[in-house]
Amino acid sequence: MDLPLILESILFASQKPLSVRELRDLLNSAAEKSDDEVAKQFKKIKEEPVLEALASLEKFYNEVNRSYRLACIAGSWQFVSHAEYAPWLKAMLGEKNRPSRLSQPALETLTIIAYRQPMTRAEIEQIRGVAVDGVVATLLERGLIENSGRAEVVGRPMQYTTTPQFLEYFGLRNLDDLPAADELRRIPIERPPALLTVENGLATAPPTDINTTAIAEISVTTDAQSEQQSSATRELPAEDQKQ
Repeated sequence: MDLPLILESILFASQKPLSVRELRDLLNSAAEKSDDEVAKQFKKIKEEPVLEALASLEKFYNEVNRSYRLACIAGSWQFVSHAEYAPWLKAMLGEKNRPSRLSQPALETLTIIAYRQPMTRAEIEQIRGVAVDGVVATLLERGLIENSGRAEVVGRPMQYTTTPQFLEYFGLRNLDDLPAADELRRIPIERPPALLTVENGLATAPPTDINTTAIAEISVTTDAQSEQQSSATRELPAEDQKQ
């Protein structure tokens, strides 16, 4: 039995997205607990063949004309319906109450953090040119960013990074899916003096230059992404099972 078809059946039956590790562990567990010889073939399977099988499934559903597709969002895989079928799915399932849209200042701040994380509040304010206390508090409350420790500079300010919920909100597989841009890569940031470290009895400070990541405005339409993340029907068409 083909591994892609096994994974397909698991993802259709699952009530939540599953990561590659979760799928691998499920295959290993089935091999240990089942007397089925086919199931035993996948004992101690590695993550790489699972990922390859998922990629082949993803490609297949992108090529066939179905109302749904296989998507990897925030590192987990699930079947999602296409946005154009939203009116009928809403009529059947109703509309869930969603958090209000992010304001423009919140989107700008979130963009800066996403591309140059980890970032301190002062560093964000250098780029935006305005205070961001309230905006950062909002993003923390929404679960889109989180505290990730303190910077090794004078004052030990808190640093912020994006969360898996950020990826889910924008329908991204991982941070590598962010649109590439060079504009903010060239924006310099002045950091406070670094904390001194002692080496061979001499006080030294690490370099203060910042290795920045490409940055651009996040151009994902959140409404469209939310529609695409609606769960697809759980019954696999017969013609697809034969593929």
